[in-house]
Amino acid sequence: MADKPSRGLVLYGDGLARFINPSHTHLHDLASRGICGFLSLSNSPPSVIAETEDERIVREFAQLLDSCEASLGVNAGAATNLEGQQKCLMPTISERFMGMKAAIVTNHSNLKSFGGKLGFTVMQTDEMLKNKHPLSEPLVDAVTSESLKLLGFQEGKALETSQFDLVFMHIGAREKTKDQMDIIADDIEYINGLVGRIMQTVSPGSEIGSRLHLSLVMSYGAVSKDDDTSLSVLATKDENNSDLSLLFPRQSYTMKGGNPRNNVRHHYPMLITQWQYAVTRKDMAKTFSFEDFKENGGNLTIPADRFLHEVAFKLWKAPKYGA
Repeated sequence: MADKPSRGLVLYGDGLARFINPSHTHLHDLASRGICGFLSLSNSPPSVIAETEDERIVREFAQLLDSCEASLGVNAGAATNLEGQQKCLMPTISERFMGMKAAIVTNHSNLKSFGGKLGFTVMQTDEMLKNKHPLSEPLVDAVTSESLKLLGFQEGKALETSQFDLVFMHIGAREKTKDQMDIIADDIEYINGLVGRIMQTVSPGSEIGSRLHLSLVMSYGAVSKDDDTSLSVLATKDENNSDLSLLFPRQSYTMKGGNPRNNVRHHYPMLITQWQYAVTRKDMAKTFSFEDFKENGGNLTIPADRFLHEVAFKLWKAPKYGA
């Protein structure tokens, strides 16, 4: 545990996990330095009308924030009437986590509305940059610099105060202004570049490195019935032997308050790596991949709705979750 509260930066690659390849060296380097695991999601709700991509984006992000109830009004359009507003009322992020100041950087209109309702400061990337950087400066350099400034990290130093305790950067849901695969390629290269630039800035032993808690979360996006279910977090040991399976306790991510969780999706979880110099543990994973995390990851699987609680603990804004 750090001797001062950390400040958190979460890079969330929405729908980008399935497109990671060996060329994304910065993602793999981070995985080799940090602690890796999975965040389990729930299945999309049964409906006569198929879930839209915008609805999926809000629903899965809501699970990261443990705010699924609040997402119902956004996705159903209920926030336009009094009944919907009443159903979606819940404490703000500051009220839930000991005055925590948090921001979301996203270009997705529904997420901006959703985050604002939860008490986050919401901004687009260009609003964060505010024309402070020359056009000749690479975008990843400018975004890295400004995101760290929001957390009170500047010129290699950790300032005594910061505008925010936690910043989420949502990447992967831009307007489809060109070919879909070109957009995905741009997004995955962008987040790979961000990770590389951040790790260069917060080198081990630096003042920033000891105070920045970095999380990289990558999801698979929409999952259909035709997708390969081999990417499963279920324990494989004797899973086909129903008699022996009774001897093994239920995995903790399938439980809540001592009761089984309903509607858990066991395949295509979010992949997560976390790193903070001299604070986070290091496991045996060497690449940012499902297979490596399952074989060598140190964090196994936790429900996605516990993620924010775990991060808030590192920021001294919540009690410890789990062991």
